[in-house]
Amino acid sequence: MHGRLATVENLGFLLAKASQRWNEALYEEFVREGFAEVRPAYGSILLPLFDEDGLRMGELAARARLSKQTMTTLVRLLERNGLVVRERDPADGRAFLVSLTDRSRAFQPIAERVLARLEERIARRLSAADRTALTHSLKEVMSL
Repeated sequence: MHGRLATVENLGFLLAKASQRWNEALYEEFVREGFAEVRPAYGSILLPLFDEDGLRMGELAARARLSKQTMTTLVRLLERNGLVVRERDPADGRAFLVSLTDRSRAFQPIAERVLARLEERIARRLSAADRTALTHSLKEVMSL
């Protein structure tokens, strides 16, 4: 490490601001596509459910890499916005399953299109090698 760490060149600051800009761009596109109720943070819940619908809360939390408390809060928000439903797991009455609604299923192809457009914007700015390195680096940072 060299130089002062508490500057706008700090890696953490840059990661946070890049994430903030990405989320702003996502939300602008979601609104444009008629899904203003979908916040970028909802991707932590929706993307794992797009992969496998009907997950238990604990499994969803693990896949989303969120605490159970944060998971519960987010699922309640998605429920309020009509994007997921929570139902008791018939195999274990103490557990809840989280499932997509028709509205969130209709959103999935929109999300795919929006993400593709944003990735195209990145592709215009970064070489393929830089994108590969960025993806690898972000995965490494996520595993800290």
